[in-house]
Amino acid sequence: MSFKDSIIADNNNVFLNANEFADLRTVKYDGKYYCDIPIVLSSSKEKKRKKSSSERTQGLYSVSAVLHCSKADLGGLRPEQGQRLSVNNEEGGGGFFREFYVISSSLEDGMLRIELEAIDE
Repeated sequence: MSFKDSIIADNNNVFLNANEFADLRTVKYDGKYYCDIPIVLSSSKEKKRKKSSSERTQGLYSVSAVLHCSKADLGGLRPEQGQRLSVNNEEGGGGFFREFYVISSSLEDGMLRIELEAIDE
């Protein structure tokens, strides 16, 4: 087994293992639902949102997070910047779906790293 093969196996058997790090969640992207795929959603944090001088809304915050998953679990797609991506909060496809915008995505050894941002009250 090559080193790259070992990395891919570790990603699937440890990092994306629902008994270790990952959670099974439904992801909606590009009009399709990917039910109960193993993801790691991390670094979810709120910060006061920057607003333009002409904007009058108050109390809105920017929420950023990083999602890791297998490219194969998203149907072989790599999410594009500016597109919407939603993630639910419980296994089984139900629960609340939080909508994010894709800030950037990268692919390495079959693993997607997707930077996300949402606006929250």
